[in-house]
Amino acid sequence: MIQAKPIQIGDRTVMGITVELPKTTLVIVTTDKGYIMCGALDVALLNERLRSRNIIAGRATGVKTLEDLLEAPLESVTHTAEEMGIVPGMKGSEAILLML
Repeated sequence: MIQAKPIQIGDRTVMGITVELPKTTLVIVTTDKGYIMCGALDVALLNERLRSRNIIAGRATGVKTLEDLLEAPLESVTHTAEEMGIVPGMKGSEAILLML
C-alpha cells in the first residue's frame, strides 16, 4: 500500500509518503527541492553515480514512521545537501526546513 499525506512543518506543507513492502516500509518526506528518507536510500549512489543531478537528500536509519523520520538525526546526506547546510546529525525536520 502507498500512502501520501501532507505534513505541516512551521507554516509550510510538505508531502509524507509511506510505501508498505513485504518485510519493510519505506518512509519519505519531500519538498520541491529535496527529500529525506529511511535507511533504504543509497546516499553513496547519489553522491557518486548521480552526482551531476545535484540531488538534495538525507538518510535516517532505524525509522519506521514519518514522525520517526522527522525526529531522527540524519545518518548521511548528499554533497549538494551539505552545500546547503544540511549535515549528518541534524534532525530530519531541520533538514526539511532548509529544503523549503
